[in-house]
Amino acid sequence: MSKSNIINLGIQIVPKSKSLDSYTLVDKAIAVIQQSGIKHVVTPFETVMEGTQEELMGIAQRAQQAVLDGGADEVLVYYRMQIRKNMDVQIEDKIGKYK
Repeated sequence: MSKSNIINLGIQIVPKSKSLDSYTLVDKAIAVIQQSGIKHVVTPFETVMEGTQEELMGIAQRAQQAVLDGGADEVLVYYRMQIRKNMDVQIEDKIGKYK
């Protein structure tokens, strides 16, 4: 796989805080993803992003840091990636027919 292949990365960030609302903290992570300009789909359980693995991991790290900076005591982060050897992975190929 070349570094320029497009992959899908699903990220679920679960903030832990004794005093702050979890949804408000998750919104901080989603804002980072939205501001990145990459293609993404927000679902009730995770956000799926499309891009190179290198750029998506950078966005994911900034998103989790935004939650920590927003006041979370800790975060649990779950990743799922789909990577093809010599082909791009595109969100549209998987869910386009359902629009």
